[in-house]
Amino acid sequence: MRIGVPKEIKVHEYRVGLTPESVRDLVADGQEVVVESGAGIGIGASDNEYRAAGARVLPSAGEVFNQAQLIVKVKEPLPSERAMLRPGQALFTYLHLAPDPYQAHDLINSGATAIAYETVTAADGSLPLLAPMSVIAGRMAAQVAARFLERPQGGRGVLLAGAPGVPPARVLVLGAGSVGSNAARIAIGMGAEVIVLNRMERGLAALERELGARLSTALASPERIASELPHADAVIGAALVAGAAAPKLVTRAMLKTMKSGAVLVDVSIDQGGCFETSSPTTHSNPVFAVDGILHYCVANMPGAVPRTSAYALNQATLPFIKKLARLGVVAALREDAHLRNGLNVCAGAITQPAVAAALGYSYLDPLKALEKSN
Repeated sequence: MRIGVPKEIKVHEYRVGLTPESVRDLVADGQEVVVESGAGIGIGASDNEYRAAGARVLPSAGEVFNQAQLIVKVKEPLPSERAMLRPGQALFTYLHLAPDPYQAHDLINSGATAIAYETVTAADGSLPLLAPMSVIAGRMAAQVAARFLERPQGGRGVLLAGAPGVPPARVLVLGAGSVGSNAARIAIGMGAEVIVLNRMERGLAALERELGARLSTALASPERIASELPHADAVIGAALVAGAAAPKLVTRAMLKTMKSGAVLVDVSIDQGGCFETSSPTTHSNPVFAVDGILHYCVANMPGAVPRTSAYALNQATLPFIKKLARLGVVAALREDAHLRNGLNVCAGAITQPAVAAALGYSYLDPLKALEKSN
């Protein structure tokens, strides 16, 4: 199979779909790889490194899309990229379709098969291709909160760790999954006072066993969230419903109860955000204020640390890419139910139930869609 890797064009996205090491592995497996010139520059990988790994380097994204049967990316395709997709072609990347009706419309009309990293599952029900970026985003979230609590950044002027005789910052984490648990670990490591709210007790119990008395936990409810907000210096939003739009956990009215200069870090922004007042920002312009509360809503947080995140992502995606290439896209999706859970668009229809519900589309069973695509 010919696998194509275009350069990412989302603003300040420095990751790449395949590293040279992954290319070498795929070529050794009998596959052909074409890479757009400059695709690896964000991770410090030159065109010559890709050539040495066995890839053909092409001068433009158009040529990559034209030649490849399977397109491997990191972030969702932007309009110019969606226009290059065609029937019979497959796309494997993060899609986050639930809050993005325009992308869904274009993918449906393209006739391509679109597989989303974020809804591929594992046998235990976890999301193995979302997990590595969730870990990184969670770890970054505490750093981000610390930075924007500084007065020159518009924050309250509070040091996360406090000082002798001065209490530390209080960090409220909403969610105890990969993002929330990693945010809590780093915030505690930086000396903050941390409370984690989660819908289920199980995630909280595991964190309590690990972090002990330095962590406070409670079951999440609208009332409990509202009661914690006035005391928080920073709030990290880590809510996730696989494939669906993120639940709105903090309303605009709640902002009025918070301390001026407090910071909201919305790690759920890829799925629409878990704060009512959130809207996507970029690494070059990462924050805005609403009612005196700073909002950090960068939609590709791990893109700021591409040397770490691209390699972490490739470790997770490579086995699935190998399966798609060895068996062919349709056969691989038929054989592997967990990979098939990643199928979001096929045969001109939405094939992921949470995405269909969020966007108001009819849902087509993935196996039926694969039959039609043949």
